[in-house]
Amino acid sequence: QVQLVESGGGLVQTGGSLRLSCASSGRKFSDYAVGWFRQAPGKEREFVAAISRNTGTTSYADSVKGRFTISRDNAKNELYLQMNSLKPEDTAVYYCAAKLAGSIRVYYTDSNSYTYWGQGTQVTVSS
Repeated sequence: QVQLVESGGGLVQTGGSLRLSCASSGRKFSDYAVGWFRQAPGKEREFVAAISRNTGTTSYADSVKGRFTISRDNAKNELYLQMNSLKPEDTAVYYCAAKLAGSIRVYYTDSNSYTYWGQGTQVTVSS
């Protein structure tokens, strides 16, 4: 098992930046493919970004491509999401998620693929 705790959310103006972190504990972090999802009020949870175990492959939702960067530090057991050029429509609770993965190269974009979830961190972008 792995436990996930997000941090780094907050209130930022349009065009600003935030860096989210997700700290893991429990089983070795490098055994998991991980990703970020978000859920805005009244909307379903949506995929934001994902990264493979060995950091070699990543995937982004079209809505964040070119603005957000996902990364991980397996030595520190942490996942990151650097968010630049933030827009009001990025306002949501952001969740990190993990899935035990046999391959070091795969990533997952479907929330149903993930087994472990953090509690979420609120990101609010003011216009």
